[in-house]
This record gives sequence, structure tokens and C-alpha cells, in this order.
Amino acid sequence: MSSSSVLDPAGPSVKPGDPKSFFHVKKLVGDAGLIQRRRGHYVGIATVLTVLLAGTVAGFFLLGDSWFQLLMAGALGLLLTQFAFLAHEAAHRQILASHKRNDKLGQFLANIVVGISYQWWMNKHNKHHATPNTIGKDPDIEWDTISFQPEDAKRQRGFLKWITERQGYLFFPLLTLEGLNLHMQSIKYLFQANRVKNRKREMTGIALRIALYLAAIFYFLPVGMAFAFIGVQLAVFGVYMGASFAPNHKGMPMVPENARIDFFSRQVLTGRNVMAKSNWGNRILSHVYGGLNYQVEHHLFPSMPRANLAAVSKIVREYCDEHQVPYTIASVRESYSQVITYLNKVGLSARDPFDCPLVSGYRIV
Repeated sequence: MSSSSVLDPAGPSVKPGDPKSFFHVKKLVGDAGLIQRRRGHYVGIATVLTVLLAGTVAGFFLLGDSWFQLLMAGALGLLLTQFAFLAHEAAHRQILASHKRNDKLGQFLANIVVGISYQWWMNKHNKHHATPNTIGKDPDIEWDTISFQPEDAKRQRGFLKWITERQGYLFFPLLTLEGLNLHMQSIKYLFQANRVKNRKREMTGIALRIALYLAAIFYFLPVGMAFAFIGVQLAVFGVYMGASFAPNHKGMPMVPENARIDFFSRQVLTGRNVMAKSNWGNRILSHVYGGLNYQVEHHLFPSMPRANLAAVSKIVREYCDEHQVPYTIASVRESYSQVITYLNKVGLSARDPFDCPLVSGYRIV
């Protein structure tokens, strides 16, 4: 193994560990009987979400021309994020035994329910799982309005530079546009990517979903209220999605592009778990975050059902404590505080040192 280290932009470097660690932990998890799927668990979640979605749709038709429709829009944004979590879990083969059936379920949920490309998500997310927080390889740390690396921050100019300098504080306001961005990026991928599995099927499904969605809203609501409804729904969807994925890796150690590091260390050192102090609190967080609050375990065992992650977390944490492997846990408040602090620190790289009034007096003209 190379002596290359995992580079932490906010602190000292952390050296990788034993390459056999994952196999030891995997055996412990297997011996505990935690590999099996939990189909009944997902049937329960899907049933509850479907009933809530049906209730939201019924509420939409019953309310008619009323600004209370914005409450329905917010509820729809929350529910679509929950269905996106299920699509994410289907993509990881967590729900059904067959890969093909998982793909069909995931594609239906992504295309018809949520309105984004399943293959776009698969392509992007698989790269992230293989190389989390790895410079030049993880698409989740590439620049997209927000800079996650100092080098990207330094390249910004004009209005984007102004945003970058304040990006930590602007993080949540910017997430209100993330819902629209996700839809646009996935559709762009379907048109521009060289090879896309089921391209025509995805295009047809998404086009049909968007057409029916817009037709219903503009038919039953006045134009101004219809645009407000769409805006609120997309804003809530974007904030919920972004707020669910951001605490997982942002502000955690970054891996140099060519570093050689064992799988266990790569996944554990770059991930952050968001946990409460009680078991019932963690159960609630697991539903709120779609299991993503157990990010370390999700990365170690991507096909692990959501319901098993809490038990797996205890095994992984005990192993890390025993072998002195850093295992990061934060509360909800702490996780977002760390993300905002990190983004602001990166954003400082975009600032001109002469922006300081005291220093600007020494500028050479």
C-alpha cells in the first residue's frame, strides 16, 4: 500500500488502514444475520407514502382555487423526495432480490413519480460510491454553483465569485433551485450522453410525467397560483434533497486523485453519520433521511436494507474504536454547522486579499 494519505482540507492528514478491515467487518455483519433484505419493511414504507401521496392529490382537487394549495405543493415536495429515496435504494438493489426488478422499480419511481432520469442518477451516483470525496473522480464534489474545492473557488469571477465568497451562508437559499437543477441535469444527460440504457423509454416516461403534472396544475389553478405551486414544490424538493445528501461527505477528508487507499478506510474516513442520542431518535432520522444518516454503513454495504443499518452501525463503530479508525458522528445541527463552516472556508479562496479596506490602502496601482 502506498503511504499516500487522505487529505483533510480542514485539518491534518489521516493515514489509511488495514486493507483486510472490510472483510473482517463484513464477516461480523454476515454472522449477525444482517445481509438479508427486508421486503416487508419497504412494502410498509411504500404503502404509507402512496396513501400520503393520494391524500395530497385529493387535497389538491378539493382545495381548488385557494392559496392553501401552496401547502399541498410543500407536501408534494416532501413526498417526492421520499419516493426519490426509494428509487435510490432500488438502484442499490436494497429492495428486491432481482437486479432487473430493482431497475424496473427504480426507473418507474425516478421517471414516472419523481420526474428525473434513473440512468443519469445511476451513472453519477455509482461514480460517487466508488470514489467518495476523491479529487477529480467524485462527481459530487465537482463545481456546480458551489465550490467544494479551493481550486474551483479561485477560478470564479463576477457574480459567481460573489456567491462563492458567501456560499456557506447561501447554501440553503441556493438549494431552493436544486430541484429544478436536478430535473434539468437529468434531461440534459438523456439528450447528450453517448450511451444511455433505455434512453427512449426514459425520455417518454419523463415527458409524460411532466406533461400530466403541468396540465393538471394549469388546468385547475389560475396561472399565477400555478407557477407559485410549481415553485414551492421544486423549492421544497430541492432543499430536502440537498439537505439530505450534504451532511454525508461535505467537510470530510478529501482523497488525492491518485492515492491508493483500502476500501474500508476510503468509505469510513470520508463519511459522516448523522445520529441522535436515542434509538427512537435515530429511527426517526432514518425515515427523514431515507437511511442516509448512516452514511458510513451505506457506503460499506450499498445493498444493505435501510432497516438494518442501525445494527450494522454498532458493529462498524465498535470495530473502528477497537482499531483506532476515525469514525465521525454528528447531530443534525452539528452536521449542518460543519458543512456551512467548510463551505465558507473554501469560499475564502475566492476572495481578493485587497478586498480588506485596511490592506487595500497598500494596493500598488
